[in-house]
Amino acid sequence: MRRVVRGFWGPRQESAAELAARWSMTLDRFARLLPELTGTWHTVPASGSGETIRPDEASLLAALRTAQAADDWSAADGTSLRLLADTAAPGWKVELAALAGGTPQYLLQSLVATIVSPDDAPGLPDAELLAAVAESWDPDHGDVGDRAVTSALKKEAGYRIGTPSVGWVGCLSAGRVARTPSEALPERRELPTGGTLFTIAAPGDTASVVKAYQTLKASGALEPLPQPMTRPAL
Repeated sequence: MRRVVRGFWGPRQESAAELAARWSMTLDRFARLLPELTGTWHTVPASGSGETIRPDEASLLAALRTAQAADDWSAADGTSLRLLADTAAPGWKVELAALAGGTPQYLLQSLVATIVSPDDAPGLPDAELLAAVAESWDPDHGDVGDRAVTSALKKEAGYRIGTPSVGWVGCLSAGRVARTPSEALPERRELPTGGTLFTIAAPGDTASVVKAYQTLKASGALEPLPQPMTRPAL
């Protein structure tokens, strides 16, 4: 089974040290939620070979500075880092990729975790995984889904790639929640960031996700950030 846990936000300038702290918090939370992880990660650079790193701030700060030393790095766009987890169980793959710390006017900042698990593996703690992303990165919006969800939203609800969405779990910033009818998010919990985490359906129930997406879009809760973007959240 493959699922993607995502968070997106607008321009927010942050130093490499600030990003290292966010990365370390994320990896620590993922390690607690996924016992199949061994605790070490490998960088996945655009070119050249990667290196093994620990999930502590010092190691992550070094990896971020290496990424910033690349020839094509632009401080305005943000710092890109991809990490592949070492796993202790066959059939598992966990990769995290973030573009963060920049202030581009037309490019969203993001953290995307792709998790592949054996078909017979127990259900994953999807809500807690998204909470880990939301509480570590304070995104404008985020979701947990898979290819079936994306396909259903595109075919049945007019969803366009690159715009806010939902999966069987979602999160919205406080500004987006303010636009949402309270009855639209029955299973919800407030996050320390001020945003809200909500569960829509069980994995595989695309019909419920499509219905929730249509309701949230009609309310204005899924409007894209105005461009050129000037703030991290709606």
